[in-house]
Amino acid sequence: MTSGSLYHYFPNKSELLKATADEIDDIVLPRLRAAVAQSDDVVEQLDTVLDESKRLMHDYPYLPAFLRAVRSESTAKSPHDGPQYPGSKALHDIVAEIVERAHAQGSLSPGTAPGPAIDAICALTRGLTEPAARLSPEAYEATLASAKRMIRGTLFAPTTKAAGG
Repeated sequence: MTSGSLYHYFPNKSELLKATADEIDDIVLPRLRAAVAQSDDVVEQLDTVLDESKRLMHDYPYLPAFLRAVRSESTAKSPHDGPQYPGSKALHDIVAEIVERAHAQGSLSPGTAPGPAIDAICALTRGLTEPAARLSPEAYEATLASAKRMIRGTLFAPTTKAAGG
């Protein structure tokens, strides 16, 4: 397909990207919802989101590059022109549902607001797309395991302060 024939269906690049992003969300959202439905535990749900994201990148190898391009495109626009989150709307929506449910149930740690928690988890998940494209499967699996430990709060060993210090 040539770019000329693409523009027969889409008036401009923005409309093409939007249609593609919508199509991706139609694929991603049901898969993420099904993954999250496997558990009622917030941390387990976030683990399943990371696992399903990995499977999606395997099933759709061009997905990370496309999402990176969309983020670049949205970064170039003014903050008022595009979506307020760079990347997959489906991912953002699923993470928002998990975090807001955790907040409503009182399982979000005290002093943590849902909005920044959602942004941090989405940023972590988006950040995992870069190493997925360049690391070996074993190295990526280790990176993913570290991200899961970070979410669980077990990435770092507890430190003890020296007496008198």
